[in-house]
Amino acid sequence: MEEENKKSSKKVGVIITVIVILLLIAGIVSWYIISNMDKNTPEEVLNAYIECLKNQDYEGMYLLISDSTKSRVDKDTYLARNKNIYEGIEATNIEISNVNVTINKRDKTYSAKYTMNFDTLAGELSYDYDMTFDRQDDNKYYINWYSNLIFPELQESYKVRVYSNSGSRGDILDRNGNILATNNENGEREYPYGEITAHLIGYVRGISEEELEAHKGEGYTASSIIGKNGLELAFEDRLRGKNGTGIYIVDANEAVLKTIAETDIEDGEDIRTTIDIELQQKIYEEYGNDNGFSVAMNPKTGEVLAMVSTPSFDSNKFITGFTDEEWQALSTDENTPMFARYESTWVPGSSFKPITGAVGLTTNSFTATESFGSSTLSWQKDESWGDYRVTTLTTYGGTSNLRNALIYSDNVYFAKAAIRIGADTFVEQLLNIGFDKEMDFPISMSTSQFGSNNEFSSEINLADSGYGQGKILVNPLHVASIYSAFVNEGNMVKPYIEYKSTSDEPEYWIEDAFSKEAAEEIRDDLVQVVENANGTGHEARISGVTLAGKTGTAELKGAGEDEGEELGWFNTFIVSDEDDEQLLMINMIENVENKGGSHYLLPIVRNIIQDYLG
Repeated sequence: MEEENKKSSKKVGVIITVIVILLLIAGIVSWYIISNMDKNTPEEVLNAYIECLKNQDYEGMYLLISDSTKSRVDKDTYLARNKNIYEGIEATNIEISNVNVTINKRDKTYSAKYTMNFDTLAGELSYDYDMTFDRQDDNKYYINWYSNLIFPELQESYKVRVYSNSGSRGDILDRNGNILATNNENGEREYPYGEITAHLIGYVRGISEEELEAHKGEGYTASSIIGKNGLELAFEDRLRGKNGTGIYIVDANEAVLKTIAETDIEDGEDIRTTIDIELQQKIYEEYGNDNGFSVAMNPKTGEVLAMVSTPSFDSNKFITGFTDEEWQALSTDENTPMFARYESTWVPGSSFKPITGAVGLTTNSFTATESFGSSTLSWQKDESWGDYRVTTLTTYGGTSNLRNALIYSDNVYFAKAAIRIGADTFVEQLLNIGFDKEMDFPISMSTSQFGSNNEFSSEINLADSGYGQGKILVNPLHVASIYSAFVNEGNMVKPYIEYKSTSDEPEYWIEDAFSKEAAEEIRDDLVQVVENANGTGHEARISGVTLAGKTGTAELKGAGEDEGEELGWFNTFIVSDEDDEQLLMINMIENVENKGGSHYLLPIVRNIIQDYLG
């Protein structure tokens, strides 16, 4: 029994000993943790400092420097020196590598050697640095800061200077070398044709803070100018001159001690466009005080020859400056002269009918000679339409076929045509020819749309869309591409505005948009719209010139309104095999309700084409 008691006591003693040891270990660990809670390492301090630098947190950097540094450099001086230099050289993409922390065993001081790479407005830089640390009363490490932690060669009395010389901005030219935008003898931008090319060319202005941030690292400075819209914006990267920039260390007398980095001046590139300034000017003059637009293009090549929006503004005023009265008048003008109308979308009215016809023929929904019944001023499919009826302006004798429907601009025929095509097929075909599709063009164009979210909401909506009402909205440049299919065997040419050799094969935006037979039929029918004495486009006829075209008067009136604003359209092209006679024009003038509708445009366009052909 005694033996067992001895064994039991021994076990208890062992257990107690283990517990004591564990408690001692726990105490030692706790002491170590507590005693080191406020400690850091030199490498951690270095990384924290660089992280603050990346974020331009100069206050945070200041908190990491030693008391001995603060006794030499007051806070304001430290903050200003770092901010002015790093932001002045536009330091970005800051990274460190090759970090090697060592301790001097004799005095137990730490130092860190590291390499820092960073981008500046004069290029990429890489330097090796040597940072030392103080361990202060709070048991933490702090950086002994000197100016050589910015640049190794930078002493306290030295300064960093950035010098920049601007490269010249490139010119914008028309197809024949006429200057559309250039720099005058003082280096200020100027636009020789002012209002005539204002929307197309755009203008430049001083860069904004938002733009400077968006283009960080691309060589822009607070004094840079930048293209704001039009071709000045579209070709900004190529037009702008690259600054020749130098970063230097100078002494108190501004003498250069060391070149940190330099880049050479580069002048901007000249951009030659496809624009024919004489045609652009003629269109602008003919449109006068009317609100409208005209897009002119070579339908065989896709070269954009003119883009005019009226009324306009003098783009030179954005360089020379507006008076308060001038800017107030321009910015509040109800005619919106700064609005580039050809960039937007519009209700096409009857100018859309050739597209409906081409879709119907391509999908074999009807034939060109097929009669849709007697001509009538109003029509509804059946009683399910309630009181709604499609109306048209005039009746005609003979067959109600595609050609006559285009000649007389018969709304009823094209309402029936849309129903024959069917909603699903019409949707598919419109999407196929570029509706709801962004056009690859330097100047951004709104995309053409139809129906509600590109679906026809009802049979009535489908019928109205057949003659360009309903909820059809088209962009003029897109329509120009569609109409080009009527002279390209059904292929839609891709519009372009930067000049290139026309000897190259044309580039098509959409091939086989329509069948070859459908395209040729529509082309021939549109010739009759102008040639036939009863055609709605007959007033545009030019002796000796084969002109094809389609008028359109789009009604903009709300539900229950009998009258409203009307848009007058005339889309036309010259039918010719001669290269120098290729011209397609998409034309629209607003507020023609008291001017004869689309017929108001016909003599205007005729004058433009006659002048173009000489």
